[in-house]
Amino acid sequence: MSRLAIGRREIGSLSREKTIVLALLIQLVIAAFSSFLVVGLTSIYEPGAAEDDVIVGVTGEEADELMLAAASVDGLQARRYDDSDVRSAFDRNEIQAIATVERRGGRIAVDIEAPQSSIQKTLIVVELRAALEELERTERAERSDHLAFDPLPLPPSVDASPYFGFSYTVLVPLLMFLPVFISGAVVVDSLTEEIERGTLELLRVTPASLLEIVEGKAGVLAALVPLQVTLWIVLLELNDIAIANPVAILVFASAVAVLAVVFAAALALAVPIRQRAQLSYSLGLLAAFAVAALLP
Repeated sequence: MSRLAIGRREIGSLSREKTIVLALLIQLVIAAFSSFLVVGLTSIYEPGAAEDDVIVGVTGEEADELMLAAASVDGLQARRYDDSDVRSAFDRNEIQAIATVERRGGRIAVDIEAPQSSIQKTLIVVELRAALEELERTERAERSDHLAFDPLPLPPSVDASPYFGFSYTVLVPLLMFLPVFISGAVVVDSLTEEIERGTLELLRVTPASLLEIVEGKAGVLAALVPLQVTLWIVLLELNDIAIANPVAILVFASAVAVLAVVFAAALALAVPIRQRAQLSYSLGLLAAFAVAALLP
């Protein structure tokens, strides 16, 4: 009963925390309107997905090599120019960038000149990166018999929709793991606040033990994670973003949430200063995700 009373008290305090409520509302909006937001967000994730073709003027002795590679890239048009004409075409806005392709010491060197506008430059870089990767694949295939060593392999070329990639590599993991991160952060904040204000000592005067106090606070935050994840999955499904194995995802998110809140509670008791505890928690969780990313 002591744990339940402390849990109800924790829920009441959470409803008054504007930052937490705002974070939940942001997640709710993303999940509820994901089919609309994914178009705009994909433009940031993959700028070439929602823009007109990029027109690049190509010049230099090896211009034909880049022209051939650019022909296989959607959203990119490459036009051949003489050295004397490419600058004037760029100044007249007929082309959005200049690519000078030369052979230097047995290697193909490409110099790119793009506008100063950060948004336009990002779009140009994304499209030209795909063309340069294709050029590199072609050159490697032609020179493979003459190489003295095996170079680092290029990532495989994947012909997939950027909306599909964004949904399942960014949007879904964001909605599944952000509640976990927030729950642990709230546990750290709640316990350190109780310690700094001295109210933890008042709670210990009650029949509840220190373990029950910590379990009540951490337990209610861990229990909120599967509720949020379930709601996010339902909203994604309603937005025609199909989620396979929802039960497995729910179990996994719940398990990670338990680990996160246990780590957060132990850290708050060991470092009872809010700023230091929050920083340690954030760095610790980021390190854990970095290590997890290295696993098969």
